[in-house]
Amino acid sequence: MRYAILSDIHANLEGLIQVLHILRKESIDTYYCLGDIVGYGANPNECIEELRKVANVSLAGNHDWAAAGEMPLDYFNDFAREAVMWTRGVLTAPNRSFLGQLQLVLSDPSMTMVHGTLIHPEDFHYMCNSGDALETFEVMRTDVCFVGHTHVAGVFIRDGKGNIAGATRSVISLEKGNKYIVNAGSVGQPRDNNPKAAYCIFDTDAGQIEIKRVAYDAAEARRKILNAGLPPFLGERIMVGR
Repeated sequence: MRYAILSDIHANLEGLIQVLHILRKESIDTYYCLGDIVGYGANPNECIEELRKVANVSLAGNHDWAAAGEMPLDYFNDFAREAVMWTRGVLTAPNRSFLGQLQLVLSDPSMTMVHGTLIHPEDFHYMCNSGDALETFEVMRTDVCFVGHTHVAGVFIRDGKGNIAGATRSVISLEKGNKYIVNAGSVGQPRDNNPKAAYCIFDTDAGQIEIKRVAYDAAEARRKILNAGLPPFLGERIMVGR
């Protein structure tokens, strides 16, 4: 099986359309989204609708639940809060209902998926270091777990002795006895100083995960953010990937 793993689209239609265009050439069997379809960007409804055409399952991100009115705004900084309020004002009723019903965790024999961490996933904690990763490794029941939320693509690897190492490699070849937590990065707002949209492909037959990047029309996404009256910072950051 070949899985496409997307995360943190953040209403960036230009990024999403380009990623989906590339994935159509990749013989993908199943599409998954790790959450935060909306927030920050100017096309929340369009991104929900495009994603629903292809994704078998989408998980809940903090921006998704907040836009649907399912979590308090005091979780967010000023820029994010303003974007959530704007998003609430433009979402259609069906799309708001869709976001509010998204589940937090998905697990099958091949992998586990969650937006933040497996420890209290409803609190949307960030996994930024090996200590954060340890908590999720302790409760994983699969060898592979995909996460998002930090907008920084990379992998934590726990070997058979319990040692944990972080890496930013783009190709991960799975080794027996190891466990892997893979951050798929962000389609719509990368924060690793690389403005290209990030996404993952998991090939279970080959035992390989690849984190890929693709350029898209970030200037158009920025223009839409500014025209919508959203904070200019949200448009500037996607140009530089931070």
